[in-house]
Amino acid sequence: MTYRACVAVLLFFVAGCASEPKPAPPASRDRAILLPGSDGTTGALTVKQGGREVVLDSAYAAASAGNDGALQKGTADAAATRAEFASALQALPPAAASFVVYFVFGQDELTEESRKAIQPVLQEVASRPAPEITVTGHADQVGAERVNEALSLRRAERVKEMLVQRGVPADRIVAAGRGSREPLVRGVEGAAEARNRRAEISVR
Repeated sequence: MTYRACVAVLLFFVAGCASEPKPAPPASRDRAILLPGSDGTTGALTVKQGGREVVLDSAYAAASAGNDGALQKGTADAAATRAEFASALQALPPAAASFVVYFVFGQDELTEESRKAIQPVLQEVASRPAPEITVTGHADQVGAERVNEALSLRRAERVKEMLVQRGVPADRIVAAGRGSREPLVRGVEGAAEARNRRAEISVR
């Protein structure tokens, strides 16, 4: 699985008493909590209020307005947060799962090892009620870009074909090629690099 960070923004409103004269409604107190992804990693969230801002960049880092309205940074209790908002967290869609397969030089043929990597993709697809799959093909920097563009698309379409042959509906899969524009490993221009001859598969 690739990494994903969730941000829970929770709004609290304090109800005023019904009395005469009616008091002005109190200001809302907002709280932002940065949750870790399934792999424990987090992204970052910048919270701004008035002239102050705080950056949340660790698991369960929190920002809230204090009694005086000023922005304060702290850390939320992990167990308490998950217990309090269990129903909301359970309603979140599962994070996207990512896979990478590699190809023989100059071909749309998977390497022997990568042929075995298709099974985990199928298992991930089967675990989702309405999967959406994106396959993005890539090429290394050997050869002309127009050739690599076509090759990268053929690689993506080859993976799509393999998934369809194993029962995945074709209309759930989008295939695209990126040529050699997005190398995983940057090296000498025009050099062969096996790790750049790949297709990235995202299952949502």
